[in-house]
Amino acid sequence: MPKTKERYLVDDAGNRIGVVLDVREYKRLLKEVEELESIRAYDAAKASGDEAIPFEQAVAEIER
Repeated sequence: MPKTKERYLVDDAGNRIGVVLDVREYKRLLKEVEELESIRAYDAAKASGDEAIPFEQAVAEIER
């Protein structure tokens, strides 16, 4: 994982209230979060024990 220099926004009291990210780093983090969400959704679906349905049927049900 690339190491980035931490840059913070602070309030008048010096408390950290925000983070400044390079756009590339922000996009990389978003991509990783999306991938983790997909993995968690897959794990939850596998653990549920529900019967699998064809992808086309799932899409049709979602669109209803």
